[in-house]
Amino acid sequence: MKPLYLASGSPRRRELLTQIGVPFSAISADIDETPLPEESPAAYVERLARGKAEAGRRTLVSDAAFCVLGADTAVVLDGKILGKPVDEADACAMLMMLSGKEHEVLTAIAVLEGERCESRVVRSLVRFRPISREEAAAYWASGEPRDKAGGYGIQGLGAVFVAGLNGSYSAVVGLPVCETAELLGHFGIPCWQNLNAQ
Repeated sequence: MKPLYLASGSPRRRELLTQIGVPFSAISADIDETPLPEESPAAYVERLARGKAEAGRRTLVSDAAFCVLGADTAVVLDGKILGKPVDEADACAMLMMLSGKEHEVLTAIAVLEGERCESRVVRSLVRFRPISREEAAAYWASGEPRDKAGGYGIQGLGAVFVAGLNGSYSAVVGLPVCETAELLGHFGIPCWQNLNAQ
């Protein structure tokens, strides 16, 4: 089986890939995440997922065949990308914008082997209940929002804000497992490999 490398520092992506029984090694892939002028949110996340896969490949030295998986997630409200908050005021402002509204979460995945790269963008809709400023401040104090796109984590304490979800829960967390398994299959990497080892 050819090795798979996950070009991400996200513990949530590592957990989701492990959950579907795909062995991998995690590598770092730092790239510039600044949106380009006039770039749509979907094009942005797909470019970053591909860029992370390519950056990950550049860190590896091997003559053997291997694949690199890159991923990126963006929270989008009214066409505007909400990145990771820079401070408490930024985080609280994001939560106040999301309060009582529905927003998009776009997650892109890209698998790279040699010169071949395939990617997908998965769109989910998340609806928040109304949030008070006191709740937003208390949530920031928990430490959870600091490294999260849109300033919240659906898999953690931020779940209390989520009144509805239309789409892929795992994509909102950071890695759409259905589409990831399908894409890896195109490159000959099956899921559930840990079942075969038992």
